[in-house]
Amino acid sequence: MRLGAHAETVLEWLALRLNLGPKPLADTQAAFQFAQIIMCASKAGLFEALQDGGRTAEEIAALRSTNPRATSKVLDALLAHGYLQYRNGRYELNRLSRKWLLADSPYTLVHKLDFQEVEWRWTEGFDQWLYDGIAQDMHRTLRAEEWRRYQWGMRDFSTAPATEVAWRARMPAGAQTLLDIGGSHGFYSVQLCRRHQELTATILELPEAIPTAAEILAREGMGHRVAHVAGNALDDDLGADIYDAVLIANLVHHFDTEQNLRLVQKVARALRPGGVLMIMDAIRIASPTEANRPDRRLGAVLDVFFALTSASGTCSVEAIQEWQRTAGLRILRPIWLKTMPGAALLPAMRTG
Repeated sequence: MRLGAHAETVLEWLALRLNLGPKPLADTQAAFQFAQIIMCASKAGLFEALQDGGRTAEEIAALRSTNPRATSKVLDALLAHGYLQYRNGRYELNRLSRKWLLADSPYTLVHKLDFQEVEWRWTEGFDQWLYDGIAQDMHRTLRAEEWRRYQWGMRDFSTAPATEVAWRARMPAGAQTLLDIGGSHGFYSVQLCRRHQELTATILELPEAIPTAAEILAREGMGHRVAHVAGNALDDDLGADIYDAVLIANLVHHFDTEQNLRLVQKVARALRPGGVLMIMDAIRIASPTEANRPDRRLGAVLDVFFALTSASGTCSVEAIQEWQRTAGLRILRPIWLKTMPGAALLPAMRTG
């Protein structure tokens, strides 16, 4: 997935192709300003104001107690970039905003946009980090209220890929036990259990994350098959020959190579023969020669972000598979996700 400026007309294509247009401004000024417009509109409930039908800018402003002039300008910016439609003098939701930007949508991103205020603040540390390389370990500084926003944001972030993973993951036949390491809100486990009727899941999560995560999980009505257990995968014994499958989703980017290798080795021991370890994450380039690969671009950006916030970063396919191979697992073919471009599910099997 390519970020930044994209040509929509022949003249724009030529301008970018011939390096005539100021692409750095599109990648910076336009990008960060419009990002704030979307986040602000979501927080103010402008999309919610259109849930039941079209309204004028003045009606929306009155409903949400916002300034009419400012509201009109924000709505026009959203309209210009495909987030709304306009008919008969009224702004309306379109397919994009109705799916992703309403709080009661199954695919909502409202909570993730809310938590991005915190992530935005974290990125202000890039300047200092570039010079001293010292990570901020932001997750350990989260206040209770921010932990709550974080858990809800991660639930929104996982909605689409969790459904895809549930349908495309290579689960052992008749699998009954799943360990979801760092599974937080549990939506990956929920979708896997819905897909595989005999499966039950245990989510191993940090104690401070469980109160909100359990609240989110309770909404799914799967408490009889999916449950949280407090612990730390890096420190706790995971047992031996217990699980048919283990999922580690969006977690290895927080750990260094040695920690990940030890974790994968513990998982290999905890798997039953024929059991599968599935590691899902954004994938970074293995070397500069891969920089132009579309399925590596997002991982390259997130590699920087996670290096700032947790002293680690995204990993290459080769690095993850080397942990699995060293742990004695047989590598299976990667599954590149369509709902999260740049991310992959990397499975490996215990053969004996």
